[in-house]
Order: sequence, then structure tokens, then C-alpha cells
Amino acid sequence: MKVVVLGSGTSSGVPTIGCPCAVCHSPDPRDNRTRPSILIEHDGRNIVIDTTPDFRAQVLREHVGHLEAVLFTHAHADHILGFDDIRPFNGIQRARIPVYASQDTLDSLRRIFTYVFDNVNRNTFIPKIDTHDHQGQPFDLFGLHVQPILLLHGGQPIYGYRVGPFAYLTDHSTIPQESMDQLHGLDVLFLDALRYRPHPTHSTVEEALRNIERLQPKRAYFTHICHDLPHAATEATLPGNVRLAYDGLRLTVGE
Repeated sequence: MKVVVLGSGTSSGVPTIGCPCAVCHSPDPRDNRTRPSILIEHDGRNIVIDTTPDFRAQVLREHVGHLEAVLFTHAHADHILGFDDIRPFNGIQRARIPVYASQDTLDSLRRIFTYVFDNVNRNTFIPKIDTHDHQGQPFDLFGLHVQPILLLHGGQPIYGYRVGPFAYLTDHSTIPQESMDQLHGLDVLFLDALRYRPHPTHSTVEEALRNIERLQPKRAYFTHICHDLPHAATEATLPGNVRLAYDGLRLTVGE
């Protein structure tokens, strides 16, 4: 299984509009962070977690020519607003694409993208999808065992995903104990580490490091990163098995 980081930034992206800070003007390409999403490549199939407002640019950058499934963590704008850009893949593949999410997230997609769900003329060029409410329960996808992981994004329940020895946890301030119990024995863990300063709905660097210490993955990567964390300088302060994700990072997991 291979993992490609499509985007590693926070909701406003980095550079942030109108910001004069050093990170927003950094020459290091790893400080250029689009909204958070990953691609999983397995057995010739592509699975995306979240379709960000940057989704089109992300898949063009990574030369993604087909898409077999989409998983959603939650329905905030920075995770869903690229949903319409699923449709070229329908045309390429001449097939519907399965979408997996909680019922709350599916309801939000239906409300925001009404034309996808309620369009009468099914020949119109719109995303053709089949929705699946995972109900927080594990499911199989192309031979992969997928375990939704309940997280708290402030007071909002959302989901990360464990796929075999890999887990992707974005946008969380708390990992409930039941979810911690589902995250042991990982080769690779991605988790939210927005910045150093406390935030009501996101994990800080310190909190993320504490969770890594508890879970002991072989490798860990921070994501959903804001412009408070310059890539090279921040990595220099981290343990050797903890890195910052960056757009375009490619990993092999479980081999």
C-alpha cells in the first residue's frame, strides 16, 4: 500500500491570503500547504480521503488518472468543497464511485450538493456516486480492512480511518480512549498538529507528541499544519520517527 499526501495544510492553506509571515513567503516548497487530504494506492486502485477545495489541482499535480473510492472525515468546507471534481473520473471510468462517510456527513453533502443527489436528468455531467453510511463500523474496500476511528473536533464527532497498519487522523482536539485502543500496532500514523498554541478544535504539537508516545507507531507525521510551523525548523525539534507531512510526500506502508 502506498500513501500520497495530497494536502497537508490547515483550512486557509499556506501561504495564507494577505499574510506577511516568513512561512507564507518561504522558499521551501514544503511550506506550501494545500488543504488536507491523502491518496491511498492499493492493488491498482486509488482511494482518496476528503476532497478539498484544492482537489483538482492536487490530483493534477500527482497525475492521478483514476479514482475508485472516496472516504470523508467530516463535512467542513476544507474537506468537501472539491466534491464536484469527482465527475471527470466518472467519465474516464464510465462507472459510479462509492463514497463512504458517517450519515451526518452524507446529509451535509446532500444539502450542499443538492444537484448531485436530486437531479432528475441522470445524463447531466455531475458526480455519479453510490453513498455508504459506515455507521462507525469497519468495512472491507478492495481487500483492505478499513476501521473508522471516532474523533472529537472540539465538540463535534468526526472520523479518521485506520487502513491496515496505517491511520489518518485529521481535525481532532481529542482522541477518545475507545479510539486510542484501536490505534496500537501502527506502522504509520498521521495526526493533527495545527500549531504550538492551544486551539479549541485542533491538536497542538505538544498534544500530538503525547499521543504518539502513548500509541508508539513506527513512524508518525503531522498534518493540518498552519503557518506557525516552518517545516525545516520544526522538524529539527522533533523525535527521529516524527516528521511533518508535506504536499507530495509519498510513503510505502506495510512492506
